[in-house]
Amino acid sequence: MQKNLPWGLPEKHALILSAETYSPGIGKGLNMVKIVADTTSSISPEEARRLGIAYMPQIIVFGDQNYRDDTEMDTQTFLKRLKTSSSLPKTAAPPPALYTPVYEKLISEGHSILVICPSAEVSGTVRSATLAAKDFPEADIRIIDSRSLGSGLASLVLEANQWANQGLDAETIENKVKEMASREHVYFLVDTLEYLYKGGRIGGASALLGSLLQVKPILTLKDGRAESAETQRTKRRALTRLHELVIEFYPKDGEGFLTIMHGDAEDEAKKLGQDLGDLLGISNIPIYPLPPAVLVHAGPGVLAASCFSSKND
Repeated sequence: MQKNLPWGLPEKHALILSAETYSPGIGKGLNMVKIVADTTSSISPEEARRLGIAYMPQIIVFGDQNYRDDTEMDTQTFLKRLKTSSSLPKTAAPPPALYTPVYEKLISEGHSILVICPSAEVSGTVRSATLAAKDFPEADIRIIDSRSLGSGLASLVLEANQWANQGLDAETIENKVKEMASREHVYFLVDTLEYLYKGGRIGGASALLGSLLQVKPILTLKDGRAESAETQRTKRRALTRLHELVIEFYPKDGEGFLTIMHGDAEDEAKKLGQDLGDLLGISNIPIYPLPPAVLVHAGPGVLAASCFSSKND
């Protein structure tokens, strides 16, 4: 059975580092693997600091104003601004210049670096991390396109950080992350496809645009892009089907890393987590508010679940 700590993270994500002992220089000379992630993982900046994960922002663009979504604009501030904005905001990946000092610091301490990025199909983060790494040709910097985002990406980042603290080498962790990512199943409901369409992230789900008034789509990520999984006539039926899909793919061994994510739909997310917990025998399923960089494209009201099927499935 999946267990969770009081702050909502799976028990196996409890780490050696604490807020009192962590500093950017910890582990100097130990040749550890250090994890670099970003806000599209839905992990809060505070939690990333506590866990010792180097953390990059995404950039939110309203008109001619740019905001980092780790320090300058949180989800609630973004949603308030979105509802009053006359135009849809845009996003930009963290520029390579933000990665450079992080790489320099970790390399100087003798670490290997594993950068776990959101899907390259929906974000330029992979490209930015890769460009910055070119300035350090002798360093061991590995960049993974997770083909994921949101709470599923959080599960990958937290597992990788756990493996790093257990002393696994960079190649082993890289392979384990890629293997785990290949087993993710994520399904999400959106109030409208407008944001995905205008943001150019809609993928194969564009086929649904002509029938939005008649259906409630269940979307998934396929090859890193938003695709239609199936459609239902009502939101109630879509939620019922979402339950069925999670139950179908959640592994019998209980190591499914089930998480819930939402955008301005906390009550619905809590109910979805409670219902799935009751059905699967899981307590305290982690619930993640989606960050601004994801909500730009998914829109408010999005509700989603992510889990990882068994290695044998």
